[in-house]
Amino acid sequence: MRIDGSGTLRAGCVLCPNPGPMTLEGTNTWILREPGSRGVVVVDPGPHDERHLERVARTVQEQGAQVLMAVLTHRHPDHSEGARYFSELTGAPVHAVDPAMRVGGDGLADGRLLEADGLRLRVLSTPGHTDDSVCLYLEADGAILTGDTVLGHGTTVIDGDDGLGPYMESLYRLRDLVRENQVRTLLPGHGPILTTPGAVIDSYIDHRESRLAQVREAVDAGAVRVEEIVDRVYPDITEQIRFAAASSVRAQLRYLSLNGGLPDGVEA
Repeated sequence: MRIDGSGTLRAGCVLCPNPGPMTLEGTNTWILREPGSRGVVVVDPGPHDERHLERVARTVQEQGAQVLMAVLTHRHPDHSEGARYFSELTGAPVHAVDPAMRVGGDGLADGRLLEADGLRLRVLSTPGHTDDSVCLYLEADGAILTGDTVLGHGTTVIDGDDGLGPYMESLYRLRDLVRENQVRTLLPGHGPILTTPGAVIDSYIDHRESRLAQVREAVDAGAVRVEEIVDRVYPDITEQIRFAAASSVRAQLRYLSLNGGLPDGVEA
């Protein structure tokens, strides 16, 4: 079990051995527990990797604790596919926004307070990476579990052509929460913990605004197809993750189209 270095008392992480271009070092499965209590909340059990899921369950058992619930930050398989098997291992319900992802659990409406043996988590609806993405605010530790909305390094993919507008609103919301509540730590779904949350979220916003400007410039230079824009905006992209760049470009074009920023004839 990897305990984060932020000074938080309530969060530990078991890293799933599924590294890759989209998962970075692997999926972070977070184990949350109020000091002195036995009840545990597990966030993002991970893919259907039985050894990983059993290791998470065993880690909890070795601490003399019990999983009371699992929570999914979004539906992507590297976070959710193992949830049913994990529920079978632990007997714990799985809560998620998407009804298809729940296992004996409930929905995650914005603002919902999740409580487990003294632990308190506030659900924050943060669509954009996916339409069902949520973050979880652990106020007692000044921490936000961000799923894939904010990663430990790099930037996230927008899933869906209409996702950039909601994603920008989600980033603005997180920025305001960090500023107004002195949030100290971001606990992402992939990559290392982040101890400068304000700077990280500002950089995410700046990055997206800069990419939008680059897409506008590519269109102004005559690019009309997604692949042409990818070539101009992401000249060094590898073929392995080119699909992710194309997905982001489509989302950016859709955003510009909805806001009157595209001429006729551009693929959007």
